[in-house]
Amino acid sequence: MISPRLPSGKRQPMRLAYLVFIVLLSTGLNGQNAGDQPRPRIVITADPELDDNNSLIRFLLYSTDLNIEGLVYASSQFHWSGDGKGTKWFVPGREYDRFGMGVCPCESWRWAEDERFIHDVVEAYERVYPNLKKHHPGYPTPDYLKSKIRYGNIEFDGDISKDSPGSKLIESLILDDKPGPLFLAAWGGHSTIARALKSIQETYEYTTEWEALRRKISRKVVLLPSGDQDDTYARYIKPNWPDIEYRQFRDGPNYGYGAQLNASPANAGYLTPSWMKENVRDRGPLGELYRVWGDGKQMVEGDKVDYFGLSGHSNEELRDMGYFVWMPVQPQGSWLGEGDNHTFMNMLGNGLRAYEDAAFGGWGGRGVVEEASSSGAFSSELNADEMADNMEALNRQLNGDELAYPNFFPQAQRDFANRLKWSVTETYANANHDPEVGVMGPLSLMANAGQKIRLHGLASDPDGDEVTVRWWQFHVGSYPGKVEITNAENLNADIQIPEDARGGQTIHLILEATDKGVPSLTRYARVIITVRD
Repeated sequence: MISPRLPSGKRQPMRLAYLVFIVLLSTGLNGQNAGDQPRPRIVITADPELDDNNSLIRFLLYSTDLNIEGLVYASSQFHWSGDGKGTKWFVPGREYDRFGMGVCPCESWRWAEDERFIHDVVEAYERVYPNLKKHHPGYPTPDYLKSKIRYGNIEFDGDISKDSPGSKLIESLILDDKPGPLFLAAWGGHSTIARALKSIQETYEYTTEWEALRRKISRKVVLLPSGDQDDTYARYIKPNWPDIEYRQFRDGPNYGYGAQLNASPANAGYLTPSWMKENVRDRGPLGELYRVWGDGKQMVEGDKVDYFGLSGHSNEELRDMGYFVWMPVQPQGSWLGEGDNHTFMNMLGNGLRAYEDAAFGGWGGRGVVEEASSSGAFSSELNADEMADNMEALNRQLNGDELAYPNFFPQAQRDFANRLKWSVTETYANANHDPEVGVMGPLSLMANAGQKIRLHGLASDPDGDEVTVRWWQFHVGSYPGKVEITNAENLNADIQIPEDARGGQTIHLILEATDKGVPSLTRYARVIITVRD
């Protein structure tokens, strides 16, 4: 644990520093630590793609940080169940209309008859819940999570013609009076979300309440998409609800299919078979459900697009076997993908407060509000634009560009591995836990151009581990230049506001604290300085 420095440069005794930190926490003088952040309300809608399965495992391990309001099965152009009545479906240009498959119109597409992957993950969570609860009191009960599972509009991709249990749940959440935003993540298609909004529109559009209600909903709902996988955002939501925020992400870690293909040296080690086995696959019930290359599994038996569980075959051999190989085979046991992580990684209570504003940035990347674009299994999970953005960011980092977006992937992977370790560790003392970080005084400050200010940080570790700290500028503020930080590797740092800063511009400064536990864990506090006019 690091402790505040005395004027002489000596450290205060650890016990005294810890007591000072606790007093500051209790009196509200700290600014932000991981435990202070409100838990964002969030609904996950997911189709049975294997990377949705993997993202859901990570998501539930962070249910301490989230107010989970729904776990909803969804359809997409890649997965839909059919209505069970023999009705055949076909939309030109969909996945099943590519590569000369010639299999549709068909009654369902890549959907197992007894599909229950969300139930499976929650049941695995139930088995490890007693361990998880020992390491963090904020984990929700398995019964609570089970009560949030619904089947959404899963029959046909893009079908919003009728209500479903999932759409009704989302509709009720949109209409409630609870404060704060409601985040709706679409890991598959948007049809269940779109149906909820359409039902509200059909009920209220011709009433005196409509305009006020539409404004309220547009302020409240934030969409977190993995592309527009069934065109319902473009066809219905955007035209009818143009003011709802559609928050996409760029510059952040690549959690998707093929992350290892262009991984930097700093990231590559966290994607290897050996790392995945030690830190994920061998970590109990949740680790057993997690998908890796060549694991012998298929989400739907006989799926000719899902060849990822096979091992010992070349790309050409897989094609000869009838598979549609859209990504080159990787070593058995290596990273496969968590392509939906970016939708919730900025919701986490790690102190970056990234959920508050799309521009803040965090472990999910920098949020942007853009028009939706159609995407496919070959583009939504390994989007060419996203890959180009990631490569551009990587090149800036390799070239030493200090304005580049930070590489958060190692911290995120170590943290994920640690939470999986919690799931198999029965005693608190045998696992690592997050350092606690804070800032004395407010997190939002005003300063003049040319002014020097001092920031006072606080850091401690519940396990008694040593903590190293550093202050750094997160280049997401509106001031485009570099800010001088003196004593950046101490809790108390001096910040020189540049002379050329203009009134109204913002500067984001991060206090980062990393412990010496195994694996090492990192937490943050963010201070936002606004330049006075």
